[in-house]
Amino acid sequence: MHIITGGAGFIGSAAAWRLNEAGIDDILIVDALGTGPKWKNLVGRKYVDFIHLDEFLTMVESDCMPGNIESIIHMGACSATSERDADYLMDNNFHYTVKLAQYSIDKGIRFITASSGATYGGGEAGFSDDDAVTPSLRPINMYGYSKHLFDLWLLRNKLTDKVASLKFFNVFGPNEYHKEEMASVIFHSFNRVRESGRIKLFKSANPDYGDGDFKRDFIYVKDCVETMMWLLENPEVNGIYNLGTGNARSWNDLAKAVFAALGKEPQIEYIEMPEHLRDHYQYFTEAKMDKLRAAGYRNEFTSLEDAAKDYICNYMTKADPYL
Repeated sequence: MHIITGGAGFIGSAAAWRLNEAGIDDILIVDALGTGPKWKNLVGRKYVDFIHLDEFLTMVESDCMPGNIESIIHMGACSATSERDADYLMDNNFHYTVKLAQYSIDKGIRFITASSGATYGGGEAGFSDDDAVTPSLRPINMYGYSKHLFDLWLLRNKLTDKVASLKFFNVFGPNEYHKEEMASVIFHSFNRVRESGRIKLFKSANPDYGDGDFKRDFIYVKDCVETMMWLLENPEVNGIYNLGTGNARSWNDLAKAVFAALGKEPQIEYIEMPEHLRDHYQYFTEAKMDKLRAAGYRNEFTSLEDAAKDYICNYMTKADPYL
């Protein structure tokens, strides 16, 4: 059995899709659905049961889990970078992950978890996932810090050979619709083009970058779950790894990719960056991918243009936009 926490969420439900594509449906989904539309991510999936995240943690703590667990893919967390309740993030993102990791290690279960590119903060220390660099990182929001704490826990307890922790960069793709304001810029840009015919990008407040030329490492969710599938097939590969494309692209590139996917000429409007963002804005992120490549991962990542075309043409413009 494969257990996916956050299995109704964005990356979690995509992981369930990838397992289904491989003919695997012995899956236990762990999440909290609430009253929102997240349940729609599960409609097309094949799995054996759903358990609320609180009940699941009780099962772990009381050692009442089902037998024959092959892996725990832990994608469950609060991923809102704007979340201000630090106690909640400490408990939900850090302590919960530690308990699942320790249980998995003790039971010999494959454990793959989600860290984040947000652990790099403003990028002053670069974007290397080398273990020697990790302790020097300074996240600039509590979400990033909650993820960073787990990576530090792995290092401090010398457990990086037991767990795979993935620092996801700017992930986009199908099944992110429930994330609302936290959904990707591609998702929001597509909707803006449909509504107004144009995309708005920030003017630059940094002389080293032109308007809309600040860059991010955008990675398609299908590439993320393909990497996770490879990790399931190669359980000897463990450690803290970046998961981006290793190729930063500008917001202008992204906007043009959206227009190209829709068969339209680019109409980009540059607006002033809000005052409160100017001193904290991240102008560049790019995952260093040498470590994952050295571990044996050979698959190529989808280009921004091809990913945007697949996402828009095969999902967002369809009556059923879900994986």
